[in-house]
Amino acid sequence: MANYAKIGGLIGACITGVAHLLADLRKAPALAEDAGYGDLPSLPKPKPTLIPIMKIAPAVGWAKGQKPKPATGLKVDAFAEQLDHPRWVYELPNGDILVAETASPPTPGGIFSLRWWVMGFVMVRAGSGVKSANRITLLRDADGDGIAEIKLPFIENLFSPFGMALVGDQLYVANADAIVRFPYQPGATRIDATPVKLCDLPAGRNHHWTKSLVANKAGTKLYVGVGSNSNVAEFGMQEEENRAAILEVDIATGSVRVFAGGLRNPVGMDWNPTTGELWTSVNERDEIGDDLVPDYMTSVKDGAFYGWPYCYWDKIVDERVKPQRPDLVAASRKPDYALGSHTASLGLTFVDDERFGARFKGGVFIGQHGSWNRNPPSGYRVIFIPFSNGVPAGPPEEILGGFRVDGKALGRPVGVLVDQRGGLLVVDDVGDCIWRATQA
Repeated sequence: MANYAKIGGLIGACITGVAHLLADLRKAPALAEDAGYGDLPSLPKPKPTLIPIMKIAPAVGWAKGQKPKPATGLKVDAFAEQLDHPRWVYELPNGDILVAETASPPTPGGIFSLRWWVMGFVMVRAGSGVKSANRITLLRDADGDGIAEIKLPFIENLFSPFGMALVGDQLYVANADAIVRFPYQPGATRIDATPVKLCDLPAGRNHHWTKSLVANKAGTKLYVGVGSNSNVAEFGMQEEENRAAILEVDIATGSVRVFAGGLRNPVGMDWNPTTGELWTSVNERDEIGDDLVPDYMTSVKDGAFYGWPYCYWDKIVDERVKPQRPDLVAASRKPDYALGSHTASLGLTFVDDERFGARFKGGVFIGQHGSWNRNPPSGYRVIFIPFSNGVPAGPPEEILGGFRVDGKALGRPVGVLVDQRGGLLVVDDVGDCIWRATQA
């Protein structure tokens, strides 16, 4: 792994240099990052590139005593440190926090593409090219001081786990290839039971491997975010069956159906506390410019199609995709709110009540992992977007910043969660920690 990382770093640096040279030769500068936000983002004409624009922030981690910069009126401390590439969090009813320590699964033999090969080296440099711990760890803050003094392996020997959901006395875990369940006893600090498979999930190439997971309030259905197996279906649509979609899984039978499609990589999911609708954050396509295509968050309608790969935003056709589907373009639904191009907006969580302060009630926090292919870079922060009557009602506000300094990534936010005690938990997979922001 060390040699692979070193080689990846050297090749990544060479590719980055070429990409920067190509970027410098372009005439039009990138738009301001905030131009790509809201319900009417500024969208330039596409500029397809032979090599993706690469502006990689090398992952270096935090020095002792360093931490993110909170917005005025907030403070931040480490809730848990020295984790192994943490990505996602879930809170149990007793306040215990589960964190998925995970990374992409091995690529099956026989699968190769130049883009795939380049991306592997890029991810190493960006801090994502690590071996998966395949573990869910339990964190417990028994004394309520905002720091988890108990850290124990909760479930081990998983397969690139990500989403988690407790329904009754069963804990469901979304591995990269299947949803499995385990019996859960309140207060348990470890589960050694053999997993029971509920259903298979799309795997194989696993270009986008994370599988997020939420349950409905009735405890009858699970909703799974499954990303595409490509950028814009370059391997053919046969590779995209049940992908670029949110799947609905019947808990009683394990049957699976597409709840909504055309979502390139839906990651964060949560229920809107005002409307009861499912919302998701989606990572959009690459390789047509610094300012295309904006990631977004949107309400998810049963049976709706959101454009990928044939079009983006409001029925703008992506000419790279052959053959086209004018029928699906015409039927595609415009997303609700753009989150900036290439920000890698992953985590999404609504604020159900006033636990984090009255002004945040009803709004949403977004964890932006940060760009690797935009010049200048975007993301690398946690933002808040206010809602009114269940819909976005204002520009984004940076809640936690300082993750990218002097061109280097000290940290990269992923999952976000407002805990029962009123703290905002932010998973940092480069800093290998979970930050907790609270009112100052």
